[in-house]
Amino acid sequence: MGSPVPTVVERLHACSGALPPFSVEFSPPRDGAAESRLWRAVRVFEGMRPAFVSMTYGAGGSTRDRTVRVTGELAEQTTLLPVAHLTAVGHHIGELRSMVGAYADRGIRNILVLRGDPPGDPTGEWRRHPGGVEYADELVRLVCELGDFHVGVASFPEGHPRSPDLETDTKYLVGKLRAGAEYSITQVFFDVEHYLRLRDRVAAADPVEAMKPIIPELMPITSLRSVRAMLRLSGSALPSDLERRLTAAAGDGPEENRAAVREVGIEVATVMAQRLIDEGVPGLHFITLNFAKATGEVLANLGYGARGGGVGVASA
Repeated sequence: MGSPVPTVVERLHACSGALPPFSVEFSPPRDGAAESRLWRAVRVFEGMRPAFVSMTYGAGGSTRDRTVRVTGELAEQTTLLPVAHLTAVGHHIGELRSMVGAYADRGIRNILVLRGDPPGDPTGEWRRHPGGVEYADELVRLVCELGDFHVGVASFPEGHPRSPDLETDTKYLVGKLRAGAEYSITQVFFDVEHYLRLRDRVAAADPVEAMKPIIPELMPITSLRSVRAMLRLSGSALPSDLERRLTAAAGDGPEENRAAVREVGIEVATVMAQRLIDEGVPGLHFITLNFAKATGEVLANLGYGARGGGVGVASA
């Protein structure tokens, strides 16, 4: 029998260096070329020793089979600790149980539970599958009841777009933690104050659950057009000063100046990450879009590999 699979929280607590551990998010590839690109990024990050890596899950289960396969290959063919995403949207309970079982068969015990966005239009009306679950806390309980799984959930520094206010959003997050979630990973944000206020709200609502890690998610911006499209779907927005800087960098030509936008994006991500480190975050989670270079530059700017950072250490 092999050694027990580490948990995300264990990996976070294993950090003993000057810097908190880091982790990265991958997306399931759409075709063979994209899969080759993903694996190039995987091998680069493997040498940088992230605390864990997560693999996203398409809306409505659109990438379900590919997600299971690639996440399983990460567990079996690398030294990385994979965290599998699982969403409630579009699935009855039997399918959800089957998905969890498929992950378990590949040796995956860390699962990030999400209610998920409606397929086709992420901002559209959310409808529960007739045989499924309504809220993420129900899915947390389901996964926890199925065996020795370790569950994380999403948190929203600016509030979930479907929540009427921040107080309600905080109540839902605390409910997911009380249901058995061991940590949360935030939605990407571009103002550190949003993260700090989220942390304060959870501490005020439930000091015990607030002791569980809230891991901030960052994304080095490399395209203004792409980040605008992403934020439209999430219901968030760029801070006005950052929007102005990126717009100026992009220029007014027919094609944006990607190099200039990227330079601003790397700088902003570095400054945000350093502030978060100074505020004592349990880790840093990066959206990579299946590329290693931008995240690697931010980590190098922060001193990973130079000063040491526990689990996640190495320069790009």
